[in-house]
Amino acid sequence: MPLSNQQLLMPDAEVYIDRNFITPAESDALFTDLTANIVWEQKPIQFMGKTVMQPRLTAWYGDEGKSYTYSGWTVDPMPWTPTLLTLRARVEGAAGVVFNSVLLNRYRTGQDSVGWHSDDEPELGTNPVIASISLGAARNFQFKHKHNPDLKQTIELTNGTLLLMRGTTQHFWKHQIPKTTKVLGPRINLTFRVIN
Repeated sequence: MPLSNQQLLMPDAEVYIDRNFITPAESDALFTDLTANIVWEQKPIQFMGKTVMQPRLTAWYGDEGKSYTYSGWTVDPMPWTPTLLTLRARVEGAAGVVFNSVLLNRYRTGQDSVGWHSDDEPELGTNPVIASISLGAARNFQFKHKHNPDLKQTIELTNGTLLLMRGTTQHFWKHQIPKTTKVLGPRINLTFRVIN
């Protein structure tokens, strides 16, 4: 896949998109498989001094020993499923990177979300490569520059889309999936990563 032909024009970042990475029929089958066969959790998090439930379901899969610390939690990986291994190989072919873990997020309705953040945890390395697959309902994925508030970008991530972030993207940009009343259907997002 010629990712270089699909680069988004964002300063201080390398972001690529392929809206047809997975066919609609295959995406729907993957969505059904992952909904049924992934061990989903909803964890409590600290928000403005209160303990609240994370506004989405999550799961962490990967190679043995590839634990991940984020949002105040350290999670140990579940072993790869056959479906996840197949997807990993496909994403590795597009990204040119060997991934050893994947964070899955399940957004049940438009009210599920993830707030502004960068994927900049120490175990991801200096310039992490994050390969993100979207399945199910389309959701807006928003970027904002950390040092220039006028630099913003919104991308609609549709069923079967691959979004690849690499280089200095996490140093200079935050991203989020905001709440919306316009989306009623569920969405699953898989973000393949390298844990050092």
